[in-house]
Parts: sequence; C-alpha cells; structure tokens
Amino acid sequence: MVSAIYPGSFDPVTCGHLDLVERALPLFERLTVAVAVNSNKSATFTADERVAMLREVLPKDPRLSVTTFRGLVVDFCRAQGIGAILRGVRTVSDFEYEYQMALTNRHLAPVVETVFVMPSVQFSYVSSSLIREIVRNGGDVSSFLPPPVERALRARLRPTP
Repeated sequence: MVSAIYPGSFDPVTCGHLDLVERALPLFERLTVAVAVNSNKSATFTADERVAMLREVLPKDPRLSVTTFRGLVVDFCRAQGIGAILRGVRTVSDFEYEYQMALTNRHLAPVVETVFVMPSVQFSYVSSSLIREIVRNGGDVSSFLPPPVERALRARLRPTP
C-alpha cells in the first residue's frame, strides 16, 4: 500500500476535513495531514495552533500523523517517501483547480499520484473561509466544526457589535 499526504491550510479544520481523513484512512498504509505554512497568507491560527487542533480532533490511529511543511508538496512527498496526495473535491470549480495542480505535480514528480475524494454530501459546500465569515457575523457553525475548534474560532473572531 501507498502512504499519502493530505495537505491544506486547515484554517480552521472542519468536519469536512475530518470526514475526508476518516474515509481515506482505509485506502492508505499511512496518512500524513500536513499544514501548509505560507508566509504570504494571513492565517487566523498559527501553524502550531492548527497542528494542535488537528491532533486534538483527528481519530487516534497509529497510521495517522500531523505535521507542517513549507514549499512544494511534491518536494515534501519525495523527502518523506510519500506516494500519493489526497485532495477533496467539492465542486466543479474545485475540480478545475485541483486538476491543474495534479497535472503540475505529476510533471514535477511523476511518481506521486493525486487521489481525489468526494466529500460526504453534508460537507459538500463547506469551506474554511465560509465558516470564518459565519463566525465573524455571529452565526451557528456547530454542525460544521468540532466543538474545540468552534470554541477556538469564536474566541479568535469575536463578532463586532
């Protein structure tokens, strides 16, 4: 079996992310959830905070690990002996972007495959940016976030009166 990486910003980690991890675990020998560190983006949570949240809410499975990475995901894959990149595809626009990235990654690292997994229907429209906007405006996101993540996000993004 192949080891895989599930890269992303996870800012914040959603139930959709957790759904993808749980559905992907039977497919791979090992799964690394990797928080992308991008100094050009302004994140709500630091990389260390996102790693801590992921470790708290992900299933406890010896085949599952959480880390951070910088740079190209295919370089990380080569360095770690990872053979697959796991990506969730919610919409046609997601597919177009992910397809372009998959072909580019294949060009850069032909031995690393990209595996697309569709989300469960209840998470097919959820994104971290949408969640942040709802929280900023005082809305209910309890069905989209694990409770510890919701508490942390509400504390970080208190709605303005």
